[in-house]
Amino acid sequence: MPHGRISANVHSPTVGVVIDMGNPLLNRTVDGFLKIGTVGASRVLVEETYSSLSKGSVTKHDLEHTIKKMGIEGLKWGAVAGVYTGVEYGVERIRGRRDWKNALISGAVTGAAMSFGDNKYTRDKMIKDAITGGAIATAAEFIRYLT
Repeated sequence: MPHGRISANVHSPTVGVVIDMGNPLLNRTVDGFLKIGTVGASRVLVEETYSSLSKGSVTKHDLEHTIKKMGIEGLKWGAVAGVYTGVEYGVERIRGRRDWKNALISGAVTGAAMSFGDNKYTRDKMIKDAITGGAIATAAEFIRYLT
């Protein structure tokens, strides 16, 4: 039976939180979900703080709206990251290599999968989302290795 373990460290500029789910695929998926979900929620917090400062007041309704929006965005960003990292790990294991092609495939699968959650789903939109996801992931992979 798998066991869980949590470990954390902070070294500027990186933050490491490891949750051991007993399976490398689950570890990467949960890690991606948590880290990127936190980024998505933080983005909303900063955006809403700026909005409140701009208008000069904060109401209880504003705070409730911000918290709800943080949860929704955190889940969305985390889901995208979890799917992407899980698929990338699986593709890497199947292909036996770690290169830009894994990012391309993972981005395309993630883009296509995320279009299913949209209430304006069409086949054409799914294909466009797959192309966009693959392009963004591949570009990020290329940028990662620039020297």
